[in-house]
Amino acid sequence: MLRRPARDLTRTFTRTFASSSSSAPRVSIERAADGVATVTLGRPEKLNSLDIDMFRAIRSAAVELAEDKGVRAVVVHGSGRAFCAGLDVKSINNPLHARANGRELLDRPDGAISNLAQDVCYLWRRVPAPVIAATHGVCLGGGFQIALGADMRIATPGCKFSLMEAKWGIIPDMGATVVLPELVPKDVATELIMTGRIFDGEEALQLGLVTRLAEEPLAEARRLASEIAARSPDSTAAVKRLLDATYCEADDRRKLHLETALQRRLLGGWNQLASAARGLGAPPLLQPSFAARSDEWLAEADAEAEAEVRAMLDGGEVEVRGDEVSEACA
Repeated sequence: MLRRPARDLTRTFTRTFASSSSSAPRVSIERAADGVATVTLGRPEKLNSLDIDMFRAIRSAAVELAEDKGVRAVVVHGSGRAFCAGLDVKSINNPLHARANGRELLDRPDGAISNLAQDVCYLWRRVPAPVIAATHGVCLGGGFQIALGADMRIATPGCKFSLMEAKWGIIPDMGATVVLPELVPKDVATELIMTGRIFDGEEALQLGLVTRLAEEPLAEARRLASEIAARSPDSTAAVKRLLDATYCEADDRRKLHLETALQRRLLGGWNQLASAARGLGAPPLLQPSFAARSDEWLAEADAEAEAEVRAMLDGGEVEVRGDEVSEACA
């Protein structure tokens, strides 16, 4: 008999990541009972601009949420008048710390795919749950790249966007090259990056850089997150992995094989059966609750899945052995 997992219907938990030089938290995470985690950038007096402590705090928040199987969806937003105004150039380039800051931001630890500067964008892609950015005010430079790292973006019509690194004679180096090809054609990305021009939420929607517009983007993002959180956490994690792995991939064989492999991992699992029960109209009292997300969707499993796909493309095929998907050489 299926046993319903216990869940807390009332508790809300808030965790903060403080600055090394201030008692005020740079980032906070509030976890709601429905599994939605709200990440708040907490430097409103500086329009949530990115000093070294903010970089560290965002990375820590993303890493923590990626490892939390109870998180069903994530909303990222900025406190105060803006989402994020980008790099705090004065702080990062402070003569007393500029060299150390540059090394910390740009050096890549052995075996890591991204450095600290890129982590604040790229690591949201490593969170198995969907991540929704709610933007208002300004969303500029590095702040825009943080939002681009989310799976969806909801913005006010008047929110100001820019990939403004051209202003400083540099290039976007915080993950934009990974995410932009999924959203806009090369010529659009080229124009935006080379000009560094500022555009509003209306144009961002037309370009495909935001998902939708809302006068209250945080409320709309939370509503959408709650809707997704009511679905199977395994299926949402599988969708995210599938689309991240294949959306800009031209190899149809790889896409189709990966669809099958991920589908086999889902079929027959607790959360798939719970979804089926709801879809079939089982009475509420007989509907099993969803369990925490499977360990299959952690970063380690992601690496194993990628290795399986690469081996499969070299001549193997995916088959089911028990509850696992393994490589079988042809």
